Amino acid sequence: MKPNRRLLLAVAAACLFVLAVVVATAALMLASEADASGGGRTSEERIVALVVLALAACAVSCWVIYSLYGLYVSAPLRMAEELAATAAHRGLRLLGEYGAEELRVLVQAANQVLAVRDALEVDVAERIRQARASLEEERSRLAALMADLSQSVVVCNLDGRVLLYNQRARQELSSGTDGGNAELLGLGRSIYTVFDRALIEHALERLQQASREGAEAADSRRLLGSAQFVTATRAGRLLRAHMSPVLGGEGPHHARVGAVSITGFVLVLEDVTSTNERHARRDALIQSLIEGGRGPLGSIRAAGEMLSDFSDMPGQQRDRFLGVIRDEARALSAQFENAAAAFSNDLRERWLLEEILGAELVAVAARRIGERRASERRVLAVKSENIDEDLWLRVDSFGLLQALRYLALRLQDEYEVREVRLSLTRSGPLAQLDLSWLGTFMNNETAMSWLQDPMTSGGEISPLSVVDVIERCNGDIWFQRERVSHRAFFRTMLPAAEAPKDLPHAIMAAPEGERPEFYDFDIFLWSAASHELDDRPLVELSYTVFDTETTGLLPSEGDEIIQIGATRIVNRRLLRHECLDQLVDPRRPLSPQSIAIHGITPDLLVGQPPIEIVLPKFHAFCADTVLVGHNAAFDMRFLQLKEEQTGVRFEQPVLDTFLLSAVIHPNQTSHRLEAIAERLGVSVFGRHTALGDAMVTGEVFLKMLPLLAEMGITTLRQAREASQRTFHARLKY
Repeated sequence: MKPNRRLLLAVAAACLFVLAVVVATAALMLASEADASGGGRTSEERIVALVVLALAACAVSCWVIYSLYGLYVSAPLRMAEELAATAAHRGLRLLGEYGAEELRVLVQAANQVLAVRDALEVDVAERIRQARASLEEERSRLAALMADLSQSVVVCNLDGRVLLYNQRARQELSSGTDGGNAELLGLGRSIYTVFDRALIEHALERLQQASREGAEAADSRRLLGSAQFVTATRAGRLLRAHMSPVLGGEGPHHARVGAVSITGFVLVLEDVTSTNERHARRDALIQSLIEGGRGPLGSIRAAGEMLSDFSDMPGQQRDRFLGVIRDEARALSAQFENAAAAFSNDLRERWLLEEILGAELVAVAARRIGERRASERRVLAVKSENIDEDLWLRVDSFGLLQALRYLALRLQDEYEVREVRLSLTRSGPLAQLDLSWLGTFMNNETAMSWLQDPMTSGGEISPLSVVDVIERCNGDIWFQRERVSHRAFFRTMLPAAEAPKDLPHAIMAAPEGERPEFYDFDIFLWSAASHELDDRPLVELSYTVFDTETTGLLPSEGDEIIQIGATRIVNRRLLRHECLDQLVDPRRPLSPQSIAIHGITPDLLVGQPPIEIVLPKFHAFCADTVLVGHNAAFDMRFLQLKEEQTGVRFEQPVLDTFLLSAVIHPNQTSHRLEAIAERLGVSVFGRHTALGDAMVTGEVFLKMLPLLAEMGITTLRQAREASQRTFHARLKY
């Protein structure tokens, strides 16, 4: 290989420098003694000259090494960081200035390789786009179908994480009327923030029980059933929920039931508030007509019979009977008018009931009663006997289960009953449900107090009594004992129902390779029970990216928040439609310096809610997520100082893109948001607005995830520990 000219010059310069040092040293050593005339050098002078020569040689060497380090060590490290960023994102090129000609040639070669890579990726992306054309068409059809549905639809995985919902569901399940800022429904959020956990788990348990029975049936191709329940929203609306299972194949996040696998459930919600009120008014009208018309009609009938039987009745007596008919007819007309007027008033709403197989209800009740309580070492034994397998009931199953469990556990606590028995038989048009036990009697007064007192179970107090629940089911309950058999029981009589003819079908899983990727079905793979948050992969977590605008930079000296902006990241997607953008009244003047930065003037803050109202909404918005911010320590300090005033404490994990940038690019001189965005190819818009900065921070954070993975930082714990090791983590506010 032909020697490089610059290399030859460098070798020659090094040789000349070493030769000069050697010659100078030799000259000093030869002048070892002074001659007779005294013209030579003394020993002290020679030592001083050698020291000066050595220091000069060291200075020249240090300067040469520093220059070479900047050209051939520091510059390649910066280039490597930029190359890593450009390699992870298409369209970026190396733009840094490098003094060494060899590095400039290397930059050109690297940019050529990146150009070839980008061309290949464009080709692959085009092929993928063409392959997904039909998929996008199906997605559009689904979106149109979901938008036009008159019912609310929510799809969840087994952990209750929402992976699909339509706009009607978002409207009906909204917790407020402030334009959507306080909505609890969103991708990746827990359905238990909207509905009672016990109610959903009860319905899911019924769903799995029905699935288990279907799987054990002789016909293995039988479609599985569904569960229904009625619940109320935060706004007081009454919803009828229809829950169906989503079936899938083998996987780590599913419930195995017989030969099938349940990976989640679908909730179809129908607002039945007006329907229920209308039915209640109709029933009340019919009842009032029956009760109010019985007396007048009896009087009219009696008077008519008297007139018919005694045709020769004296005129005065006849007029008296005719007056009775006239008065009673007038009273009956008034009764109809009063009933019509009362129809327009709101009456007490009737609770909607559900049809359930009696044997299924008894099986679930036996499991609930037999569950071990934390305060009890022993378990109450439950046996089932005389169960009519074909008997259907129309009841509030959740309330009825609460009542049975309450009575059984109270027997265990107060009378030390160790075993209870459940039986269900048909008695004419009614169903007879008995909760019985042996050997321990109570008096009737105690039993009646149990039935009429509010139910207390597991530390939770229900406003309903057992009698309230049974009356809601149109039934009756009483206490009875048989002295001969030494058995006592609570007997409940409930109306029997006909077996439904058209059972709803479950949603069947698509064949392998045909699973539609509508919305975020990948959330089916999540399992909150199988991972601790710190050890979960970063790509599986949900994030709330937020930013604040303030009156100044000194939170400890009285500066206040004037704007909070936030958006969410779920399944590595920035959800721009699920955002929070709220101005805040700081209750203090704004400085001209802060107005010049964020552009928020005092007139924009007039009438805005104070921090005591905004922070609880923001806390609900970022529930069950990891907080992400740029220079997040500054924003978190403002939030921490408001904990006592607002009663809201932010205990979520926090990641800071400022610190993560120092982890990924330790050799860069700037970690400002604009500089990071430029390095990672993120467009900056809406700067110095809370929501705009949150959007940019979210895009930057998503670009950082693959770079962190290349460094072996894949979990939340690793990201936090790496951030804490940086120099910038020592900053305090």
